Amino acid sequence: MGWLPVGDSYEISLVDGKVAARSTGPRATGRPLKTLPTALRDDPEVERLRQLAQWLDRHAAQCLARVDSWVVSSLPVPTGLLARVWPDPAWQDTLRDLVVLGDDPTETGFLRDVTAAGDLRVVNLDGETVRLSRASATLPHPVRLPDLAELAGFADELDVSQRVEQLHRGTWGRPADLKDRDTTLTDFQGTSVPARLAARAAALGFRVAGSQVTCRVWEAGHPVEAALRFDEDYWDSEATLGALSWSVVAGPTLRLTDVGPVAWSEGMRMATVLSGAVTGTEARA
Repeated sequence: MGWLPVGDSYEISLVDGKVAARSTGPRATGRPLKTLPTALRDDPEVERLRQLAQWLDRHAAQCLARVDSWVVSSLPVPTGLLARVWPDPAWQDTLRDLVVLGDDPTETGFLRDVTAAGDLRVVNLDGETVRLSRASATLPHPVRLPDLAELAGFADELDVSQRVEQLHRGTWGRPADLKDRDTTLTDFQGTSVPARLAARAAALGFRVAGSQVTCRVWEAGHPVEAALRFDEDYWDSEATLGALSWSVVAGPTLRLTDVGPVAWSEGMRMATVLSGAVTGTEARA
């Protein structure tokens, strides 16, 4: 944004998300001052700019959360919607370089631009920029990407940095030796976590209700929820993890053998991160 005059000898602006000032006097260099002058700290214009910065931070976080939900559930997003939000820097920063999957599995590439008409410009695995015209686009979960390893390697070559974890998101595959009747996974049961689990889970974006932490995805036409039970001792702030299970929202608990690949991966990711086993990007099935 531009610089706004404040008082007789200063201008203010947002620089890297913070209020900055520069002098407009005869010896002014045009560079932002290292600190905000004392005379400006309580100025109404400075306060309004602070409030704008806070709103922009909240807006960016909301964009990030919404796009993350699209990726986690691999939901088709209307390209008309992408065209409307693309001019917004917060949306564009979040969406840029995410992998887009077309109706044809071979139509895969990194999103670089969206036209006003809703056409997508993507860079494919051949390094070519191609134009895709369709009514909707899918920003798939990594377990839905047939060329995940190749895409991740190509992203590293291009020095691509994704705001939403997609290509380097930790993924977990469902074991082949599960018993048909089992509905709970006990791999994490009895693990002690030396921190307030509920607060940490909420900070990581998971839902906390009663004595369980949950995450929800959309899979096979249904919202599916993974639930990790815990027993937290609020006196010494230590939590003991319990069983992990999956269920259709407002429906039955699923047998482990019936849990879809995305729901399984996200449930395991939640439990693994909260147990402290990995940071969430180290395990890959």
